[in-house]
Amino acid sequence: MSALAIFEHAPIGATVAWSDETPRPPERPSRKLAAWKNKNSQGHLIRKQGDGVAGTSSFTLHEADFGDGCVIAIRVHRTFLLGSSLRFTIVERPPVGAVRVFDRAGDHAELVHLAPHRAAAQHWLSEHGYPNAVLDEVTADVVAADAVEGRAA
Repeated sequence: MSALAIFEHAPIGATVAWSDETPRPPERPSRKLAAWKNKNSQGHLIRKQGDGVAGTSSFTLHEADFGDGCVIAIRVHRTFLLGSSLRFTIVERPPVGAVRVFDRAGDHAELVHLAPHRAAAQHWLSEHGYPNAVLDEVTADVVAADAVEGRAA
């Protein structure tokens, strides 16, 4: 899929993989492998910015967290413009009944957690302190709309 197709069809919370479609190099030399991993990985869709016009719109994927124990020291986010030459795949959609926790309401909201159900989302919120958080449950209607509109993964 193109970046535009991900922007239009992938729901927030979906796992999205990206690739430059080159074969994985051998483990050594490690610089070549590191460069390949930079263009071939996956993450969770956490934000869509813009109106869907190439050049002015983008989406952001949460690739990884680095830290020790419960403390996250570094978050790795990747933002892709809709004109990206990389190829994308929806690996997994959020399941029906899952609850998306956004840091705020509105167009600039960013997914901060995907919980398996509302009680888990509320428990997570009680421990992580997002005062303007918004909970959004993934419903069967959203999944059905994806299927009707030809967006099933």
